[in-house]
Amino acid sequence: MGFTRKGWSRHYTDGHGFRPLGDEEKTLLIEHATPPARGRALDACCGTGELAAFLPSLGYAVDGTDFADGALTRASTERAEAQAVRWLCLDIEHDDLADLAEDGYDLITLRLSIAFIHDRARVLRHLAARLRQGGALVLITPLVANTPAERRHIALDEDELEALADGFHSAERFDVEGLAVLILREPGAFSTEEKDRPEPQTVFGVAAVVTNT
Repeated sequence: MGFTRKGWSRHYTDGHGFRPLGDEEKTLLIEHATPPARGRALDACCGTGELAAFLPSLGYAVDGTDFADGALTRASTERAEAQAVRWLCLDIEHDDLADLAEDGYDLITLRLSIAFIHDRARVLRHLAARLRQGGALVLITPLVANTPAERRHIALDEDELEALADGFHSAERFDVEGLAVLILREPGAFSTEEKDRPEPQTVFGVAAVVTNT
């Protein structure tokens, strides 16, 4: 499978998925991402929609986006009970974001996908611009230290993780089940370049990363 829309779509159509949402991840979201009244969330790179389908239980109306048609076909079928979720086929790095909610989001999540984004600084800047006042951008990613060498491309090292917080006035870090969770709030001035980031190898798009780490 290549890191392309077609490759990821075929992967999901063939029945594969990615690491299930853990109980500790859910607890962190419950404790740190309580929605306001009429709260809205965006789950970017949602894959088969497990996180997107969980967020309505916290009180959010949710937009779940992915660039792989195969992922969204499964999401809309396997998460049919999640009636508060709108599924959108969208590449958050390369597509026009006009289909996203015009009035913004109280929560934006990227789970197991940030390592696959080429221009992370630009994507985070564009997503942060869609946060409502008091909103949070939550990034969940594997760490290099907990990932086999042959799967380095799915994970971030500590320098890459630190660079993600650039431009936010508030950043909290948690470690759960071998994953790093960053909760970023109060976006301010963003750098025009990413810091200490190696050149990606064979990454051409954005999708939920497949991992069992």
